[in-house]
Amino acid sequence: MADTSYLDWPFLEPHHRALALELERWARENIHDAAHARGQETDDACVALVRKLGAANWIRYAVGGKEWGGSADTIDTRAICLIRETLARHSGLADFAFAMQGLGSGAITLQGTEAQKRNYLPRVAAGSAIAAFALSEPEAGSDVGAMSCAAHRDGDDYVLDGEKTWISNGGIADFYVVFARTGEAPGARGITAFIVDADTPGLEIAERIEVIAPHPLARLRFRNCRIPVTQRIGDAGQGFKAAMRTLDVFRTSVAAAALGFARRALDEAVRHATTRKMFNQTLADFQLTQAKLADMAAAIDASALLVYRAAWLRDQGKSVTKEAAMAKMVATESAQQVIDAAVQIFGGLGVVSEAPVERLYRDIRALRIYEGATEVQKLIIARELLKDAAASANS
Repeated sequence: MADTSYLDWPFLEPHHRALALELERWARENIHDAAHARGQETDDACVALVRKLGAANWIRYAVGGKEWGGSADTIDTRAICLIRETLARHSGLADFAFAMQGLGSGAITLQGTEAQKRNYLPRVAAGSAIAAFALSEPEAGSDVGAMSCAAHRDGDDYVLDGEKTWISNGGIADFYVVFARTGEAPGARGITAFIVDADTPGLEIAERIEVIAPHPLARLRFRNCRIPVTQRIGDAGQGFKAAMRTLDVFRTSVAAAALGFARRALDEAVRHATTRKMFNQTLADFQLTQAKLADMAAAIDASALLVYRAAWLRDQGKSVTKEAAMAKMVATESAQQVIDAAVQIFGGLGVVSEAPVERLYRDIRALRIYEGATEVQKLIIARELLKDAAASANS
């Protein structure tokens, strides 16, 4: 098991420590470090993991509201970070399966009606319904205000037309939380969120997308897709707020997943360095190797401090826009460097297809992009700093 001394940090409470240790035991028995699959195999593996995680009551931590199957009335950010970190150490796909259940249903947890929560959240928590978050478009990724997918009101329905892309769980989801332009105001203020069941006429999977770390991913197309008004989440024009609130909940957990990948890479590197014989000693006896391991360990601890600071602050009810951005930026960028160093320590074995560090090398790359690329996180941090400076100057 990876270093667990951080569980004693004051950011965490006794029940968090118990949760992490219990999940570690469960993951060792139930999550297997299988090779990356492709196509239908990936879909089947992801569905199986969602079912397994739901049956073991882990997904309930990603759902808010005890009456809807959640573990608590509000989502415990530290808990989901610990869960993602632990699952990521064992399997990137297991982490993905857990995270998407929370992200895909987050807007319902935060702004859904009682009927919507009753219909969807218990099934999400149980793993019997797979959720998806459909925000990005071919020409609207980081710039959400450029969204062109649109919905217009027609009596008791909305009619949705347009495309979404890079949609995780696309093709296997039972429902999609879709954000579309409804025109109440220009830019981001004219966007509304809807729940679209996968079997709704007019919704089609236009393309399945293969990426370096395989997981279910697709481009969606909506053609005259009719959605009852009762499937609207919150008020018209409030979809952007729903999307940002959802991302605020889960952005810190992306950093935690990166932390899990990095911890696994360090464990693998130490194991290899201490057993690999070279010039009548081990690889770990060389000072260059020791220096590399030291850099890896320091980067991991720095990331962990930022991750659990942001999670703790959010659980205290604080705004963590800047802190979450710092955590995501540092943890994902540091994990990339840590994993690259592990590959280098392994030498030729590090680039063998499906070797543990080779899988990690592919797993980490997307985390520096999704839910806000590193460059976007830098803009957020700078904006918050300047906002604070202006407020101080005017006070």
